[in-house]
Amino acid sequence: MGAHGAVKQDPAIERFNRMREEAYKNFRWTRGTVRTALLGFVLFPGTLYYLSRMNHTRWDWVARRKNESLEASRKLGDIL
Repeated sequence: MGAHGAVKQDPAIERFNRMREEAYKNFRWTRGTVRTALLGFVLFPGTLYYLSRMNHTRWDWVARRKNESLEASRKLGDIL
């Protein structure tokens, strides 16, 4: 019936969408993008891996009783 869309288009929103969709074409490696890439893809996962690796054997949940410590090195005999 009508020759127009249901929503009025905003030129600023259309420019923003076009810029967002074509951002990879204008990407440049700068000091800031290198820092962000290193933090996000190397340093943060590396730190997370290191912390999980250091603590993965700290707790022992297998067959523990109510009064026993969850620490892997401390058992009921060690406490008493």
